[in-house]
Amino acid sequence: MGKKGGSRHLKREPSPNFWAIPRKKYAWVVKPKAGAHPIKKSLPLTIIIRDILGFAKTGKEAKIIITQGKVLVDGKTRREEAFPTGLMDVIEIPDAKVTYRVLSHRKGLILHPIEKDEADFKLCRIENKTIVPKGHIQLNFHDGTNKLVQVADPKNPIEDVYKTLDVLKIALHSGEIMGQLKLTKGIPALITGGKNKGIHGKISDLEEVTGERRRSLATIEDASGKTFQTILDYIFVIGDNEQSISLPAVE
Repeated sequence: MGKKGGSRHLKREPSPNFWAIPRKKYAWVVKPKAGAHPIKKSLPLTIIIRDILGFAKTGKEAKIIITQGKVLVDGKTRREEAFPTGLMDVIEIPDAKVTYRVLSHRKGLILHPIEKDEADFKLCRIENKTIVPKGHIQLNFHDGTNKLVQVADPKNPIEDVYKTLDVLKIALHSGEIMGQLKLTKGIPALITGGKNKGIHGKISDLEEVTGERRRSLATIEDASGKTFQTILDYIFVIGDNEQSISLPAVE
């Protein structure tokens, strides 16, 4: 009988190039478990604890730290060493008193250290929305989570103010919506894909394509006045008039 399903193993050579691991010293590396973030857009906890932060020398030591419940992702204890973290996830290690946010970088994903007051919320981009039974609206976010918004009439634009590619500021512990960041001109945004990923600045122009919103073009102007153009699918709003999160300097 043939094998069913995909491989449970991953070799180091084809793993994402932004994983900070030696490629030829060992053959195998931890494969992220199935989750909200695909392999090419995720950092498994073992890689974070052992290779990026250096809290462990081996995978076994990293597994012990993780299974003991010493790592929190988005405010929840995660005990699987292969748990995938991705864009905008908040990673906290209370014993070490460090907190990070996963952000886009020109090479892939990085851990950006953040202050305690910034660790209480997360930015979630609306990827899709549906009307569920009883007429409420379900918002589907980029990290695989959902939010049910109760409204009297989901077809009323006054109540249904949520659009795909807008971003919601979500409180990690309560799950409440703290604010909505709309995709419009003049607001700060981060490029998360393509050759300009990691660039951040303000949206100076939007070129809408009828019926193909994700393929529409956006122009980002950075702090130095340099402009970059990409598709809306690679745009992640990060604030209203000012940035809601801290960002690393662009290299």
